[in-house]
Amino acid sequence: MTNVPPEPRVLSDSQVRLIDAYWRAANYLSVGQIYLLDNPLLREPLRLEHVKPRLLGHWGTTPGLNFVYVHLNRVDQRARPRT
Repeated sequence: MTNVPPEPRVLSDSQVRLIDAYWRAANYLSVGQIYLLDNPLLREPLRLEHVKPRLLGHWGTTPGLNFVYVHLNRVDQRARPRT
């Protein structure tokens, strides 16, 4: 078992910005997977043909799950030994 130094109680501004950017990107990708058939990067104006006729997913839990994942990723990064 390795000793992991205790994490500071307060995140730095740069850590908060990185966490927020990761979370927003994950939410963007999730919306694209749930709602879009084509044009996920919106390289052209969104049209009705790009939207799925029948949705297979639920947006309601996605931001919360992405929030948990981003923080678990942070914990995982702290627990891994540096090589």
